[in-house]
Amino acid sequence: MKKLKYDLRISLLRLLCYSLMVFALAGCGSNDEDNDNYNYYNNNDNNSNIEENENNNEDNNSSNMNEDEKNNEDALPSFTAEQPADLNGEWWQPGVDTTWQWQLGGVIDQSFDVDMYDVDMFETDASVVQALQDQGSAVICYISVGSWEDWRPDINQFPAEVIGNDYWGWPGEKWLDIRQIDLLAPIMRARLDECAAKGFDGIEPDNMDGYTNDTGFPLTYQDQLTFNIWLAEEAHKRGLSIGLKNDEGQVNDLLPYFDWAMTEDCFADDWCEEMFPFIEANKPVFAAEYTDMDISLEDFCPQAEAWNFSVILKNRDLDEYLEICP
Repeated sequence: MKKLKYDLRISLLRLLCYSLMVFALAGCGSNDEDNDNYNYYNNNDNNSNIEENENNNEDNNSSNMNEDEKNNEDALPSFTAEQPADLNGEWWQPGVDTTWQWQLGGVIDQSFDVDMYDVDMFETDASVVQALQDQGSAVICYISVGSWEDWRPDINQFPAEVIGNDYWGWPGEKWLDIRQIDLLAPIMRARLDECAAKGFDGIEPDNMDGYTNDTGFPLTYQDQLTFNIWLAEEAHKRGLSIGLKNDEGQVNDLLPYFDWAMTEDCFADDWCEEMFPFIEANKPVFAAEYTDMDISLEDFCPQAEAWNFSVILKNRDLDEYLEICP
């Protein structure tokens, strides 16, 4: 009986242990599965959060880019050769076959049958401009933009710090510090305003290559480029055509901003080819040769015709004397 009771207790204990083992194993498996399920959903939630953050970042980046683009559109353009000026404005834009006369001294001789007259802005009355236009000629005003001239009515408006060395060969004339556009701008704008008010069609800006001369200032290529482009933009704002005078070293950079070119002594000194980009762009080159260079029409007219240059022969003091290629 004892043995039976003992055996029965042993069996019961075994059954209990077995049951506990089964329960324990089931519990362990359930925990693993629960953990797997937890990890799965937790990872999904994390991935969802990551995707949401990425979407938010993309939205923020897109918003920032749109804001930057708007700010760029509102910003003022920088004057560089990579950003050409818009030359489709309402101003005179001559063709390559334009004929011309250039007179800066004395009473203007209005008898020449030419397409364009180039005369001094200060010394020419609006009535003369109108008379020349009435006979079918465009009229250009001459202004020195790179030098100070002691005979002009606005000489006292130039601050002393922008007036430099003497302009060799031209008494009473000195170079300007064209880097200081903020100081020169009011004076040059006033001159352009007067040019427009008198009814001129355009401007001949003189002394645009100070960076190649002994001005008394450390002018650089970029300084000159910035000033010349600024000037072209100011002229066009007033409906004035503008030419690039000499400054052959910057033709490629300035071509997009100027309507025509003008040269002095390019045939005599053999540098006319530097201006070819203007002709190729269907913009005229007005070339002036001087009698004091011992040169005649026969010396340059055949070549000028082949190149489509509008060339004239003048006295150096730019009086009414004029010879034109036949």
